[in-house]
Amino acid sequence: MQPESNKEKVEKKGDVGVHQVPRKKKIRKKRYRSEEKKDMISGYLYIAPFFIIFSLVGLYPALFSIYLGFQKWNGLSPMKFVGLSNFEIVLTDPLFWKSVYNTIVMGIMGTAPQLVFGIIFAFLLNLAFLKFKNFFRVTIFMPYITSMVAVALIFSVLFSDHDSSLVNYLLSLAGVDPVNWSSSEWGTKIAISIMVFWRWVGYNTIIYLAGIQSIPNDLYEAATIDGANKFQQLIYITMPMLKPFIILTVFTSTVGALQLFSEPTVFLGNSAFTRDEAMTIVMYLYRDAFKLQSFGTASATAIILLVLITLFAVINTSLIAGNGRKKRGENT
Repeated sequence: MQPESNKEKVEKKGDVGVHQVPRKKKIRKKRYRSEEKKDMISGYLYIAPFFIIFSLVGLYPALFSIYLGFQKWNGLSPMKFVGLSNFEIVLTDPLFWKSVYNTIVMGIMGTAPQLVFGIIFAFLLNLAFLKFKNFFRVTIFMPYITSMVAVALIFSVLFSDHDSSLVNYLLSLAGVDPVNWSSSEWGTKIAISIMVFWRWVGYNTIIYLAGIQSIPNDLYEAATIDGANKFQQLIYITMPMLKPFIILTVFTSTVGALQLFSEPTVFLGNSAFTRDEAMTIVMYLYRDAFKLQSFGTASATAIILLVLITLFAVINTSLIAGNGRKKRGENT
């Protein structure tokens, strides 16, 4: 046999080199894919606790409540499918529509003023010459973190039916007759609305304050140079720039107003579920479920409340989208 020439050896070495390069690439790709899978699995493991807890505490009860809305069940006996009968019972009950009326009225009376005063308080707390800003900011936020039971107990004393209660005493100084706050139709609504306002105005004020502090100071300086006073700056600079924050607070406050429960329940005490003048939708739901053991109608009420909240969410989203289109049109 003839010995191999140098040229043939080089070609063979070249062939070996050509075959070795793809193998290295395959090994690298396998390693890369394995590392990518490890990162993906570890990421899912990090977020898994949230989804597990949400599924057990949030998703499952919600789905079970929807299923229960079409069943007749008292919590002990077997369930019986009744179709839309629960919704018919709720929608034909005058007390339910009374609770809807009460919820809307107290929601408007307690929500609208807190949004208006929240903007005013935020503007005042942002003034440059104001001293002790941190003290006032903490003070106005304190009602939000105060226990609801303590707040309701204090207001039940302030708005007592006795002539010597603080609010009735102040009214007597103005020549107004004493009001039966806890036993009259509008007295109860006004007292609960004031309680809601007092508790939540600080929360909205802090949100508006954060929004105001995000507005560039150059706009206010230019307005001052042009001769605009503080009120004009509030109307023509602060309000337009705060529109996204206003939409957010209107949405959250509306949802909170539709879920009003703690304030009237604690304020009226044991008679809360036996009186119509302060019955809210959530109180109506609670009464059906835990007082009358009618979980089917209670779940139907919850579904109706979900539809109402979703309706307001759609309206709020439409407002945001319309605001965005308007801004894009002005920029173009």
